[in-house]
Amino acid sequence: MANFVHLHNHTQYSLLDGLSKIPELVKITKALGMNAVAITDHGVMYGAIEFYKACVEAGIKPIIGVEMYVAKRSHKDKEGKLDSEPFHLTVLAKNYQGYLNLMKLTTIAHCAGYYYRPRVDKALLAKYHEGLIALSGCPSGEFIRSFDFPQGNSPTVYKDLKKAEEVVKSYLGIFGAGNFYLELQRHPYEQSLELVVDEVVKKDLLELSNIQKQTLQAVKEISSKLNVPIVATNDCHYTKKEDADAQDALLCVQTGKFLAETKRLRMIDTPDYFLKSPEQMSEEFADLPEALENTQKIADQINIEIPLGVAHFPVFDTPVGKSSMEYLRELTYQKAKGKIDLTEKEKERLEYELGVIEQKNYADYFLVVADFMEWAHERGIITNTRGSAAASMVLYCLGVTNLNPLHYRLPFERFLTIYRPTLPDIDADIADDRRDEVISYVIEKYGEGKVAHIVTYGTMMGRAAIRDVGRVMGLSYGEVDRIAKLVPPPYQGFHKPLATSIKEVPELTILYKNNPQIKKLLDLASKVEGTVRHASVHAAGVVIAPEDITNFAPLQKESKGDKLVSQYDMFSLVDEYGGIGLVKMDLLGIRNLAILGKAVQFVKQNRGIEVDLNKIPLDDKKAFETLAKGETMGVFQLEGSGMTKYVTELKPASIFDIQAMVALYRPGPMSVIPEYIARRQDPKKVKFFDPRMKEYTEASRGLLVYQDDVLLTAINIAGYSWEEADKFRKAMGKKNPAEMAKQKGKFIEGCIKNGMRRQKAEELFGMIAPFAAYGFNKAHAASYAMIAYQTAYMKASYPVEFMAAVMTAESGDTDKIAAAIEECKRLGIVVLPPDVNKSRVGFTLEELKQLSKEELERQLTDVSVPKQINKLRQGIRFGLSAVKNVGEGAIESILLARKDGEFTSLVDLTSRVDNRLVNRKTLESLIKAGALDHLGSRAAQLLILDQVIEESHKANKNRLSGQVSLFEAEEDKGSMVIKLPDVAELPLEQLLVFEKDLLGFYLHEPPYLASLEKLTRFVSVKLSELGEQHFGKSLKLGGVIVSVKKVLTKKTASEMAFLKISDGVTAVEVVVFPKTYEECKDILNPDSVVLISGRVEKREEDLSLIVEKIGLFDPESMIEEIFESSQMVEISIPAGTDVTVLQNINKTLRGFPGKFPVDLLLPNGSGELRRLKLPFTIDPQTALEERIKEIIGDGAFKIV
Repeated sequence: MANFVHLHNHTQYSLLDGLSKIPELVKITKALGMNAVAITDHGVMYGAIEFYKACVEAGIKPIIGVEMYVAKRSHKDKEGKLDSEPFHLTVLAKNYQGYLNLMKLTTIAHCAGYYYRPRVDKALLAKYHEGLIALSGCPSGEFIRSFDFPQGNSPTVYKDLKKAEEVVKSYLGIFGAGNFYLELQRHPYEQSLELVVDEVVKKDLLELSNIQKQTLQAVKEISSKLNVPIVATNDCHYTKKEDADAQDALLCVQTGKFLAETKRLRMIDTPDYFLKSPEQMSEEFADLPEALENTQKIADQINIEIPLGVAHFPVFDTPVGKSSMEYLRELTYQKAKGKIDLTEKEKERLEYELGVIEQKNYADYFLVVADFMEWAHERGIITNTRGSAAASMVLYCLGVTNLNPLHYRLPFERFLTIYRPTLPDIDADIADDRRDEVISYVIEKYGEGKVAHIVTYGTMMGRAAIRDVGRVMGLSYGEVDRIAKLVPPPYQGFHKPLATSIKEVPELTILYKNNPQIKKLLDLASKVEGTVRHASVHAAGVVIAPEDITNFAPLQKESKGDKLVSQYDMFSLVDEYGGIGLVKMDLLGIRNLAILGKAVQFVKQNRGIEVDLNKIPLDDKKAFETLAKGETMGVFQLEGSGMTKYVTELKPASIFDIQAMVALYRPGPMSVIPEYIARRQDPKKVKFFDPRMKEYTEASRGLLVYQDDVLLTAINIAGYSWEEADKFRKAMGKKNPAEMAKQKGKFIEGCIKNGMRRQKAEELFGMIAPFAAYGFNKAHAASYAMIAYQTAYMKASYPVEFMAAVMTAESGDTDKIAAAIEECKRLGIVVLPPDVNKSRVGFTLEELKQLSKEELERQLTDVSVPKQINKLRQGIRFGLSAVKNVGEGAIESILLARKDGEFTSLVDLTSRVDNRLVNRKTLESLIKAGALDHLGSRAAQLLILDQVIEESHKANKNRLSGQVSLFEAEEDKGSMVIKLPDVAELPLEQLLVFEKDLLGFYLHEPPYLASLEKLTRFVSVKLSELGEQHFGKSLKLGGVIVSVKKVLTKKTASEMAFLKISDGVTAVEVVVFPKTYEECKDILNPDSVVLISGRVEKREEDLSLIVEKIGLFDPESMIEEIFESSQMVEISIPAGTDVTVLQNINKTLRGFPGKFPVDLLLPNGSGELRRLKLPFTIDPQTALEERIKEIIGDGAFKIV
């Protein structure tokens, strides 16, 4: 048996055309006794570093290659079919120089040669040929395609090989003798013919078989004539033979085909694209043993060593004569003067940190970050940091972070110690509307070729794998969706393998055992589970290199845009994960920071006040009152029904309370929240497990809230060093039983050694072990608490400006704009519609006193608002960009014309703007949206619109020819040449329809509002109160239909629908399967209020409702039904309700005697509900419900 090495292998990084996972590929290669293996994915190097590391660890030689696409002409030619079907070429890196050239070629292919595929050309191959070995490629290679075979089934006859010879000579000229091989692949087409029934497939296989035979003869002849060796490969796409069906399914996912189709790219008919053993390859190439031996010869020539795990810092340009460290020290103390008092304690902290930074040689890193953050601040861009960076006093002084770590008791060691082997993350949050500005600055400063975004991969996890496979199998959407939802959702980011779910979920187990079709679905889904489905751009990551990035990593462009993206993901790039060592900067766009920035800008424009968010008081009474009242819409981290509920119960009194809530409101620690609230309300309940823990848990009222609490407990009580404590945290997080047992023993013995009884030490370990896994970083919580407080402060102090900022930041999301309008109404803020004389592009603030009383009454969005006018003198005016069909050019033209004075009529407007930009559709949309209401009724303006446009065109022609236009004003003529007809305005219902169509939502009271307000008493729970506790339960829910998306099922082409319904606060997805849809499709229209019986499910990270029954909501006809089916009334009493309020409720209830028992639901100190049955019965009339609503708020009264 000859030695053999696989030189043509596709992994999962040949997106949806490869199933092989790198660890398994390497493991099987070693098990089969081969000493080397190659990776040759289609046009990319995504997996190169992962592959290299896996091979080195396994003790086999890594061969890094790419199956390249070679353009038929220049890689710059991009026309039609000729350039869309490039040749394939297998290219391998022989040494490190070859690896560098492979990265260069791959980068050019993506960034300059992309046309359907990333393409190079022969000129590029010649330029970057050094250190490369090329194989002629698969049957799609230029060499094989150049054979001039005759038509018919002759297996050995060919007309002429001159063209093929020229192709080989061209590649020999590029790569040189000894570096170019004729690649030969063999597949058992004839054996497969015996197993195939379908005649179409048989015909294709027969043709492939004949081509393969013809190819063999031709390759042998050319090899002999030109003295070019033949090399044997197998086109591997999966590692095990039994995975052929899964590879075929992947291809169908990629191409949108079904498994049952015959006219498609198929690999299942010849199921041998797997990692064959040397013995199997020897059998198949028994007549060409030299072709096998050449694989080993090639492998022996190859030797690549890639330096990993060493950080390559971008070099910061310091003042002449100063080292990076000297400049960092100088800059830190210089900027510290405006931030801290430089007390002895603060100086000691700074010197300690600077000493560690110097020892680690990280000065350039700190300077780079400080520089772009300072650049952002100088331009009014709001920033923040995530993670542990806020624990650094140096970063605080430099202005990178926004809080003093000593004040928040944040240990620097959580961020960096001299023992930490890798670079610490300084993760920056940037206002999302200005993030690109910061990145552009970084690119400009360090050079375009030195800065890139980072690739990330979307994978087919359990549920997604079932859905993808179910589709290509042709199964119905409803059936597949039901099975997918049986798979448990990820917990804390961890997905449970499908194989485990099949064993642990009884219904899945039964289906798997008893239904062959479902078994096939789950088996295929299990095989493709975890496979990369697509590549995208990391939300935050950017790398900066000290030189051209292509010396470290290959690049590509984002799919829609020009951003350069590294083909290596963060695990291949960053030294922390053993990557190539480029420095990663996390620059994440955060919407709430954009809101803060815009709010600060509005305050300056409106009031002349410059708000410095870093200098606002941290004990503002109005800010905390805003939170206590649950006014959290727009408040960072604290909005949402679940969090708002806890915040109103907590009534935070300090930023430390906010910090704790940010950390606790997540799966796992959420169970601690009631105890935290109880201790906040009653300080006597505060206790410490050990007196030594008081120092670092006092602010969190004696409770373990942060990961830092675990670390400090391990250090102070169990005697760990910081390095040991961090290893303890990571070990607990990985949940490895053996490692956890080891750590438990060490921890308990350490506690005993430091004076604690064994029993108590074991109890302490039981307390902290879970927190080590899911606890929140304290510095991260502190940073986010600061932004939460700043948003609450701005909302409380400058409500109009803040809400205008919210609406500006969310202008692309109609649901959020609608929610913001509702919040404005609740706060008494006037929201004014778009107006051609008042509006600009986006949302603006407007002085209400400038409006006449009549105009104000006409434009107000809520009749209840006028009472608030004296208190709030500004309103928020919608911009013209909010109106559909009104583009940027039209708005520019309107604003330019308005500089000469406000428009006095539709005629005046039309005569002064550019009619090519402000066309008929634009004018009609502006009229219907109410932007011309002050110029006359919409009905009248729509009637004369065509006449006005016609006269406008005439006027333009006359103006060009020198004649006087009808529109030109003269002293003795009136300016209104075309008079508005005296017609009645359109009905209110029609105006509201226009508003919804043109703005995407209702500015004024929607027609369904009255029905929506009555829904509460008919539903099991409000949409805004749905949570994990409702998963799997059948409930009665209701809301207004916001949108309807009709689809056809794949298998039967039956109609079904996805709805979005809202209760005015929260929107939820609703799934209506075909049978139910057929029964109710006529009533499924936007703005219809519906009552639904259905099952609550979790779809990925969102809730959805599977409809069992749905109907239009009619409170009048349903009231008797609900009375008949209901048994009692429940009234939910908010936490902290005063006794006088309870007495008022009691008195009110007694005023409506009837037959219904009534229970009060009262929260106790720990947040749990206590039921109090009242000693009388009532009549639950609408009037009573309204009275209770006035006393304690909406949603408290419920008939059950």
